[in-house]
Amino acid sequence: MSTSDTDSIHRPPSNLFDAYRCPPGAYSELNEESGELRPHWHSLVNSFERMGAEELRNRWEEARRMIHDHGITYNVYSDAQGIDRPWQLDMVPLVIPPKEWQQIESALIQRTTLLNAVLLDLYGPQRLLHDGVLPPALVYANPAFLRACHGIPVPRDIHLFLHAVDLARAPNGQWWVLADRTQAPSGAGYAVENRIVLSRILPDEFEASRVHRLASFFQIQRDTLRALAPRARDNPNIVLLTPGPYNETYFEQAYLARYLGLTLVEGGDLTVRDQRVFIKTLEGLQPVDIILRRVDDTFCDPLELRADSYLGVPGLLEAARAGNVTIANALGSGVVETPAVMAFLPSLCRHLLGEELQMPSVATWWCGQKQAMDYVAGHLDEIVVKRAFSPTHGEPLFGELLGEKRKANLLSEIRAAPSEFVGQEQVALSMAPVWGGDRMVPRPLVVRLYVAATLDGYTVMPGGLTRVSMSPEDPVVSMQSGGGSKDTWVLSSGPVNRVTLLKPVSHEVQVERAAAEVPSRVADDLFWLGRYTERLEGLLRIIRCSLRHLSGEAGSEPGPERPTLIPLLVRLQLLPVRGISAQEAERELLSLVYKANREQGVRSLVNRIRHIAATVRDRFSADTWRIFTELHSNSRTRPRRLPVMDALGLINRLITDLAAFSGLEMENMTRGHGWRFLDFGRRLERATGAARLVRAALAVDARGPFILESLLEIADSMMTYRRRYFTQVHLHAILHLLLLDAGNPRSLEFQLAALADHAANLPEDRTSRGAGHEVRQVEALRARWNGVDVIGLAGSRATGALQKIETALTQMENDLAGLSDGLTQHYFSHTLTQVN
Repeated sequence: MSTSDTDSIHRPPSNLFDAYRCPPGAYSELNEESGELRPHWHSLVNSFERMGAEELRNRWEEARRMIHDHGITYNVYSDAQGIDRPWQLDMVPLVIPPKEWQQIESALIQRTTLLNAVLLDLYGPQRLLHDGVLPPALVYANPAFLRACHGIPVPRDIHLFLHAVDLARAPNGQWWVLADRTQAPSGAGYAVENRIVLSRILPDEFEASRVHRLASFFQIQRDTLRALAPRARDNPNIVLLTPGPYNETYFEQAYLARYLGLTLVEGGDLTVRDQRVFIKTLEGLQPVDIILRRVDDTFCDPLELRADSYLGVPGLLEAARAGNVTIANALGSGVVETPAVMAFLPSLCRHLLGEELQMPSVATWWCGQKQAMDYVAGHLDEIVVKRAFSPTHGEPLFGELLGEKRKANLLSEIRAAPSEFVGQEQVALSMAPVWGGDRMVPRPLVVRLYVAATLDGYTVMPGGLTRVSMSPEDPVVSMQSGGGSKDTWVLSSGPVNRVTLLKPVSHEVQVERAAAEVPSRVADDLFWLGRYTERLEGLLRIIRCSLRHLSGEAGSEPGPERPTLIPLLVRLQLLPVRGISAQEAERELLSLVYKANREQGVRSLVNRIRHIAATVRDRFSADTWRIFTELHSNSRTRPRRLPVMDALGLINRLITDLAAFSGLEMENMTRGHGWRFLDFGRRLERATGAARLVRAALAVDARGPFILESLLEIADSMMTYRRRYFTQVHLHAILHLLLLDAGNPRSLEFQLAALADHAANLPEDRTSRGAGHEVRQVEALRARWNGVDVIGLAGSRATGALQKIETALTQMENDLAGLSDGLTQHYFSHTLTQVN
């Protein structure tokens, strides 16, 4: 083979990068000024070129499928998709070479050390203010400086347990800092998910590039957290405090809780008693030693900080002040998050560390100083103006984009309250390649890197969350403004350390056989998740049976018994009035399937299921969450040309999704209290549905074969009945199968037996003796039900015999509702007083 033949084989066959051009004045992460590839990009670019556009499209589709299956979401508040907006990930990572990373790592460790020292001083001796290194107005006028936190002890003097730093690159290649996140830094969990997705769709490229792993960073976090426990407890109880499922990064919070092995809690799950923090569980109050928080400072304690907060824990500061709980990051750390501090960091670094600041911040002028304010006023067209003390620092105002009138108004605002404003140099962001569907296109980027405390300093995650703008002209890179993300590959110059968070086989652990502690709120959510999934399945089975018969899809022509179906649906409150035609009933049922605003319709129930599942997603495996994602996605399917046929197909898919969830629940969930409340809700709802369905059928046409066959079809018991009786339907046989057969998992009796078992195994109230309240309730309703001669009444032709069964079923529904209320009062709202 000739040399030319060999070259043709190894020459990249595609031209994905041929049209790649960065705008003038922007640093290109990919290319040198000469246009040549930077050395650390060679391997990855050559691999992409060998793949070609079609293969890259296939891999990108696989990445999108993984994001969908994992349920990776990000809540953009202005987006109609809300908590269901899929995470935006680009398939081209940002690549950072080893030598450059060493410089970044050293600079970030210095920066975090510096900011932690500033916090130690501000909440301690305040020498920086006394010595004039920091202007008092920068601190005391800042609402993020929490006076109530002054003097609170901080274990090991670690105010900043986790620090996030947003970096950009100047046109000359110099990295500089755009922002510091010191309250409750977000994004590290998304960085891990980005890594999981990219390493699976680009496995050969990932291995060949020798990319640093991320697990060791989180292992250090976990070990450091344990060491911060008050009074050096050996096995501290650590929780992750979340604002809740509507927070934009809730997915990440649930993911990190699961990844680090922490309990995910909301403010309402915690309480303070005798200056100690406790988690409210089904077994009672359990002490909490460490809180890793994702709630901003002022929302953490409505008693001493922000009275209108529903996210925090009343009395939390009192517990911290007493040294009984560690909060990471320490409350009040947001005071150094203001961009105004950046203007003073070089002098602070010399004063506190005796060093020059290794990585500069973007040029910053705090208008609280006259000289700085004059500069901002005179160079408004060249800078970005931000609010100094706004909780989110507000939207940046780019002077060059403002009209003359708006500019004049802004200057008036600055002069009226100069300390409230900061001016920063407008940054020309560097550009990196983004997959555009058929070729690579340049987009501006900002990199968020993470620094975590160790027992003797700080360490930097060897990677991070790179965010890119969707437009090359957009000066703001933000996920909230619709931006995307990238994985960040930090290359190693040697072998990669393959650390895992899993303990080695030789590691001794204490075996625990008791059910894990379950917060009352979580048990409440799981209970209603069981109820709503069962309610949805019951509704789907009724609609499927009804549509098949109303449209003739059941395989028979309409007969004289068909009109009994509409009164049955009216009794079940699925149709509004009597006397409507079959076509009108069909349209009404289709609206229950497809309309989003139908109360108790299919999409309404799916949305409730999705919301509840999101609040407890840390309790479910990835497989289970995929089922919820699929259920939600399928429920949004729209009809095409054959609405009834399409609806029946959709219903079948949704029932299959629910069956998959039921199977995973029964086969994969540990039989702890969480599972028990989930199944309690399911059994209670199925029992209620069975009683209501049979009662409605008895009231409409107790002995009509069409209604009786519909009962069997809806209850998924047709095959069982035929296998047993080989004959036409009889009322007494059907009632035995659906109400009394303890071996039929769809029967009322089966549900009552399951409820009795659950009631007997619920967590015991430590103040009560003997059987619990729920046990007595179940025993009483079963005794009333067993006193009804269902078979005898069904076989009797006496007037009022069937009405007695109806009355008993009505009583059963009321008893089951009372059981649900009692469970709620006892375990969820804790308002039930035990009576022995």
